[in-house]
Amino acid sequence: MTDNDLQEVFLGRQPILDRNQQLFAYELLFRSGSAENGNFASFVDGNQATATVITNAFTEFSMADALGPYQGFIKVDHGLLFSDLIYALPTHSVVLEILETVTPTIEMLTRCEQLRGEGYILAIRERPESLDQSRPLLKLAEVIKVDISRVDPTRLKQLAINLKPLEKTILAEKVESNEQMQLCHDLGFDLFQGYYFAHPVVIKGKSLHTSELSLLRLLGLLSQDADHAEVETVFKQEPMLTYNLLRLTNSVGAGMTTRITSLRHAITMLGRRQLLRWLQLLLYSGVSGSRQAVNPLLQLAATRGRLMELLVVRTPGAKAGDQNLIDQAYMVGILSLMPTLVGHNMSEILTQLPVAQPVLDALGSRNGALGDLLSLVEALEEEDGAHAARMMQRLPGIDAKYANSCLTNALGWANNLARECS
Repeated sequence: MTDNDLQEVFLGRQPILDRNQQLFAYELLFRSGSAENGNFASFVDGNQATATVITNAFTEFSMADALGPYQGFIKVDHGLLFSDLIYALPTHSVVLEILETVTPTIEMLTRCEQLRGEGYILAIRERPESLDQSRPLLKLAEVIKVDISRVDPTRLKQLAINLKPLEKTILAEKVESNEQMQLCHDLGFDLFQGYYFAHPVVIKGKSLHTSELSLLRLLGLLSQDADHAEVETVFKQEPMLTYNLLRLTNSVGAGMTTRITSLRHAITMLGRRQLLRWLQLLLYSGVSGSRQAVNPLLQLAATRGRLMELLVVRTPGAKAGDQNLIDQAYMVGILSLMPTLVGHNMSEILTQLPVAQPVLDALGSRNGALGDLLSLVEALEEEDGAHAARMMQRLPGIDAKYANSCLTNALGWANNLARECS
């Protein structure tokens, strides 16, 4: 792997949720944009190039800080397992996921036992066809991952029964639908990996809740620069929205030192831009006014919005300090997950949400610079390094290093935001 190849390794992350469907961890993914198939940029025994990329994520990009309270699962092969570079990974922030390609030799098992003694958490993938053969490694691992795409439901049930006596944390990966998640949940799995929670389910005949309609109406009013009186009128029709606005405005995250005493005061003190952003996030954090655990969809939407606004400054035609373009990029990122949230397709949502044409083009058909940017962000989420590389050719101001840096920034920002909204 050349120095140029190192610049083309994209950092991705996939959420891992617990049994309550709350964010538990991320799997960190490293994809080579130069590889034809975009596969995991695996380590080559004796060549520590990609190991260096991973450790740099925790040094140059401060990934440990970006993860916040969540751990990062990292795939480890023989080369990294026996390399001193592994010690650049902080024990409190990572879970070492031993790849299936690592042969469980005595030397390898001894190394795993050493790392475990030094505070590292180990995870392994379980191969249903070789449960007994990997028994020594099973005893060392704290987390056992099961690729459910490789197991039919009948065998999956038996596998869950076989793994339960080991008293390990069992993680179902490649969960692509809520039906699969429910099956694994019923079988006693502890963790679930994938974007199944973000797949849109369009429900015919479903009406938007009053609070959802009010939020969309407010977003439209602010986009059209309506006066304070119109905005205040809509808020007054939704007491819980007002309560949430006051609570969020009074939070440390809003940057306010003055206690907010009225709705008009909140609107004035926040300013239109800040109010617009809080309303977008309220769609994902819930409008009931009650404190609750963090919605993983909020994490994903917030990360998208922040990543879009950081990247957009390097898109073709972007001008320094163009706040309008930055706001549009943020809106595209936030609203791109609305179909999942409200159960309507994007075209129906956009008819109720008057927004600028570039936002419409990006959300409706992935057209324009914002559309290309959204496609890039989705490619990074979907572990598709090859597609990400193609999109960067359309966005020449953005390279892998800059994208990785922006992603770590966005993750940290979204984690802080989630704590404020919970």
